[in-house]
Amino acid sequence: MAKEKKKIVLIVEDDELLLRALYLSFHESDYTIATASDGETALKMTERMKPDIVLLDLLLPKMNGFDYLKNLKANPALQKTPVIVLSNLGDKESLEKATNLGALDYFVKATTDLKVLTEKVGKALAG
Repeated sequence: MAKEKKKIVLIVEDDELLLRALYLSFHESDYTIATASDGETALKMTERMKPDIVLLDLLLPKMNGFDYLKNLKANPALQKTPVIVLSNLGDKESLEKATNLGALDYFVKATTDLKVLTEKVGKALAG
């Protein structure tokens, strides 16, 4: 019987401390973790790796999260990739914009428990 391939989680976050916390949180969940700290790199990695899910910050250098989402959803090979936004932007407009661009879910960093986020990703990957 073939060994099941680990699910790939791409974490796009420019805050090094949060990136490390997210990495550790998901690494314990037995996923393959990839990280990017700017939107341009994240898009290139997404095209190359085709992750099973993306955790996306919106305020990023080089290309912001909204533009990343636009580019991702415009690419037929990538448009079904689920994206969960994790941002400091807690306003209704940002939430609506991200959702309209195709984000699966939206979490505000200041009010999000990493365990809840890890569970949400697990549910999204399960089906």
